[in-house]
Amino acid sequence: MPAASAAPVKLELALLVDTSGSVNDQEYALQKGGYVNAFQSAAIHNLIAGAAGGIAVTYIEWSGGSEQSQRVGWTHLTNAAESNAFAAAISGLVGRPFSGLTAPGSAINFAAPLFTNNNFEGGRLVIDVSGDGAQNDGANTAVARDDALAGIPGTQDAINAINGLPILGEAGLLSFYQNNIQGGLNSFTLPANTFAEFGASVETKIGREINPTPEPGSLALAGLALAGVAGLRRKQRS
Repeated sequence: MPAASAAPVKLELALLVDTSGSVNDQEYALQKGGYVNAFQSAAIHNLIAGAAGGIAVTYIEWSGGSEQSQRVGWTHLTNAAESNAFAAAISGLVGRPFSGLTAPGSAINFAAPLFTNNNFEGGRLVIDVSGDGAQNDGANTAVARDDALAGIPGTQDAINAINGLPILGEAGLLSFYQNNIQGGLNSFTLPANTFAEFGASVETKIGREINPTPEPGSLALAGLALAGVAGLRRKQRS
């Protein structure tokens, strides 16, 4: 599809949600409910309404190395009604597709190509990974992160940031997310201590993804980068 037909948005955001066996059915419901409540939030509605072109978002559930499902496709959100409709689409999902091992690297590898030919032209491309365990299956997580940030093969697409929301409990999980999942400009890891706290963390996280907090010195670097690519399109679609 020609690039000219892609809708410009401030942010393209892929939400990657862990449904591995360590997440019981109650915790799965709390996790899904956190995303539903976030997109029903007045604070998120205001941020979306203030984003030039709005945002495009997709909701993906994942578990083991070959277990990923894009359960809600790319959706354009520009106002409260559209955000509420996206929340309703997540809420209306029936059943859970997986309950296996934990392969966040494979989930990242699955998500990165979905930014290509998705009918959106984002000022920023972000992958968002939430889960309650470290990798025990699938692709190497740090390699998958680095590959996504380096660029999607066959395109000029590159993920700008990968953020993490670990649900703590497993020893060393925060460090695993910081060292293997988080990466890119203005990326962050925002932990939730329990599944019960997950909802508040999700809203905070999505707010930061719509309006990222600059890293020290990043404003000057961003100015140099913009000067270097003036007049060039960041994404090129077939």
